[in-house]
Amino acid sequence: MNPSTIERPQAASDVRAAVAAAIAAIAPETDVTRLAPDRPLRDQIELDSIDWINVIEELCARLSVDIPESDYGRLTTLDAIVGYLQALRPRPMAVQPRIVAVEELPFVCYPVAGRRVTVRPLGPGDATLETAFVDRLSMQSRYERFMATMRELPPAKLRYLTEVDQRRHVALAATEDRDGEESMVGAARYAVLDDGVSCEFAIAVDDDWRRSGLAGILMQALIDLARRRGLKTMEGTVLATNGAMLRFMRQLGFRQQRSADDRQTVRVLRPL
Repeated sequence: MNPSTIERPQAASDVRAAVAAAIAAIAPETDVTRLAPDRPLRDQIELDSIDWINVIEELCARLSVDIPESDYGRLTTLDAIVGYLQALRPRPMAVQPRIVAVEELPFVCYPVAGRRVTVRPLGPGDATLETAFVDRLSMQSRYERFMATMRELPPAKLRYLTEVDQRRHVALAATEDRDGEESMVGAARYAVLDDGVSCEFAIAVDDDWRRSGLAGILMQALIDLARRRGLKTMEGTVLATNGAMLRFMRQLGFRQQRSADDRQTVRVLRPL
């Protein structure tokens, strides 16, 4: 039976299976069978805010439901998520991915290390560029960006990295022209947090472009955009072993917070 025709609450077992599948799609390194159902999910899995939004969107797609942003705070433990989703009714009909039309974001060209780079919005048409960009990253760079060992992007991860609404999840790409073909050499993004005034960022730059100044251009563009959107704070998570990134964050005015419960990562924050 098509899920869109169901008018009764969905079975808890089906919902739980969908939650497990959504987590596996976004965080494939996670052993979902070992997750405690009554403990906060994000305490058990390395999920940044962008990944968490991706899990929610994956659930919406799998169960044909809509989860309002105001309810994100209710999705804490596995049991709470299953109970919440079980009470939702599926959409009456299938819908297309929700790409929200927003004001035009700028295309800006910069001279970087003697080369010309364009910083522009990243969107659904950039899946091939995003895949090639991640494929070129070294294993260390992938681990520093995704905080997981990843040989290639899972389809769901790729979809959510590119199918962004440019409002709650903003993504910018840095590209250059290589023999008439556009090539992505960096990407930066932020996801708005539940409080509506803070956001969490992520950034990656092609290994050949490290120490070129490109990361600074991307981060400044991201900060400026978040500030224009009225956000008040930007934060992120950096591996404690990534000394170069931590120095870069200090240069950008981010302060650092270490957690007694997690010695592997450092939280970085700055006002906008």
